[in-house]
Amino acid sequence: MVEVADRGYPSGRARTAADSSNAVLMGGVRAAAAAFAAAVDDGTLDLPLPGSGRTWERWWALSRLAAADPVLARLGEGHVDAVAILAELDGPAVQPGQRWGVWAAVPASLRVTEGRLYGDRPWCSGAGVCTHALVTAGDGLYAVEVARTEPLDGTWPAVGMAASDSRTVRFGGVPAEPVGGPGGYVDRPGFAHGGMGVAACWYGGAVGVARALLAGGDDPYALAHLGAVDAALAGARALLESAAAAVDADPKADARLLAGRVRAVVEAAATEVLDRVGRALGAGPLCRDAAHARRTADLTVYLRQSHADKDRAALAALLGPEPGW
Repeated sequence: MVEVADRGYPSGRARTAADSSNAVLMGGVRAAAAAFAAAVDDGTLDLPLPGSGRTWERWWALSRLAAADPVLARLGEGHVDAVAILAELDGPAVQPGQRWGVWAAVPASLRVTEGRLYGDRPWCSGAGVCTHALVTAGDGLYAVEVARTEPLDGTWPAVGMAASDSRTVRFGGVPAEPVGGPGGYVDRPGFAHGGMGVAACWYGGAVGVARALLAGGDDPYALAHLGAVDAALAGARALLESAAAAVDADPKADARLLAGRVRAVVEAAATEVLDRVGRALGAGPLCRDAAHARRTADLTVYLRQSHADKDRAALAALLGPEPGW
């Protein structure tokens, strides 16, 4: 059983609505932590590496996790990405029972002094359940033991992805083992592969939300939305499958352009799914179906792992004079 800290309630004080909300949140965090630990221990997250000839198998498994539970997929994707990074950069071997994260969010405010990390890193998913993490600082990547860090309470007041426990983590001189050389994290081919793995999770999260439309009956407007959603998801899946084949055909190729296109197309499809499901079904399932409401909120936050128009501009910068249209 995964332990997650619960500070409880001061004696002699009435339980307030805020207390009840916090109890529900902590219950969700505990459930997500236990599911993540179980997925590591039972082999669910023993996935093929990108470029191994089975990339689509890897991305399909991530998409199925996300269709069932976007939070579990977020935690699981971080773990399997860390495993792939360590393999690609000849880092330490992942041991049984270890749960890894990749904590590379900006701002890059961490510094390294004599092999130790100092500073705060926001948005560290699995802050209270990961045992190890790959952490960026400057142009380097470092492996750390999470038990030596300090997740900061009150730094993840989220609704969407609330159970992912993506708190700010403080590094107060934590021993850090370098992984790869300077710039190795972003310069390796697998950086683009990992970005497409995230897109596979977005696709799966959209599938989970879209399933609410399947019980819409013969209402013509609901059917129109369902048809549009089907087309959007089919296009996203087809591009993911073809991208997986391209990665397997040449794992060392520069896949930045491919990853930019995949992420843009999948993000657009998932955004359309969220919009059309909401328009077709109205407020009812968002207010009365807790699982659907959570899934919708989780996917909305997960999609913002994209940088929206900044990513579109980066994609455009990669286009040559003959983009292949």
